[in-house]
Amino acid sequence: MNFIVFPGQGSQKIGMGKKLADNFAEAKEVFEEVDDALNFNLTKIMWEGSDSEISLTSNAQPALMACGVAAYRVLSKIKNKPIAELADITCGHSLGEYTAMTVAEVFSLRECAILLRLRGEAMQKAVPVGKGAMAALIGININKTKEIIQKVQIHGVCDIGNDNTDGQVVISGEIKAVEKAIEFSKNSGVKRAVLLPVSAPFHCRLMEPAAVIMEKAINNLDFKPPKIPIISNVSALAHTDPIKLKKNLIDQVIGTVRWRETMQLANDMGIKKIVELGSGKILTGIAKRMLKNVSTECYENPEDFENLI
Repeated sequence: MNFIVFPGQGSQKIGMGKKLADNFAEAKEVFEEVDDALNFNLTKIMWEGSDSEISLTSNAQPALMACGVAAYRVLSKIKNKPIAELADITCGHSLGEYTAMTVAEVFSLRECAILLRLRGEAMQKAVPVGKGAMAALIGININKTKEIIQKVQIHGVCDIGNDNTDGQVVISGEIKAVEKAIEFSKNSGVKRAVLLPVSAPFHCRLMEPAAVIMEKAINNLDFKPPKIPIISNVSALAHTDPIKLKKNLIDQVIGTVRWRETMQLANDMGIKKIVELGSGKILTGIAKRMLKNVSTECYENPEDFENLI
């Protein structure tokens, strides 16, 4: 069984997707369509902008999605296979779930670009700059993290943003509570605790205003049944019902990204190969650490496709 995954925020970098667009007409069309949908030259920022510009949430989210869809379209063309013949199941990390839904034909590339630009703007505006923070706790499990979070609630909101892998949990919330959690974690055997360079505290209760905006936008769209099942970030289960897929994306704005459990599900399903499409190799790195007897492939640049041509 094959599993296609798409990266989330943190995988963005200047130049991503450019080589693909220069070498494959299918990729070039994706970036042109995203620019057109947004009525904005996003590719100029992706290929010529600064790190701070591409890291801005409203840019990073549609940009990463565009890279994922472009890599998928090239793979699909070279192998002459649709998504249902390339993979048995798909998903993505946070905004990557939108990319997965696009390639599974739940909604169009154009609709996804507009949704993600809105999502980025809504998440950015939900919390004033400097009020929120996220931190990665390394060398700690989910249960120990929950104990720490309980202790800091008196200082403000602090939730589990991402349960990424055994030994890596990301917390999210008000800056004072997150800083207190970092303090507590150092006395709880954590190897390392680092504040993340993010512009807002994603996947926590502070994102409620963004969830309201996304609920309205998502409910206005017509979701089609996916060509292959999509594993949800919030349930860590596979879904095909369009109504459930809508709810998953709405809940995901404030919900925990349950990636560790997603990998466990892949293992339970007997997945033999995990393919990461788009910018970076973070998700296949996690898969290698967590899963035995699984092969991984990454497709980001033209040279990654050479052995297929």
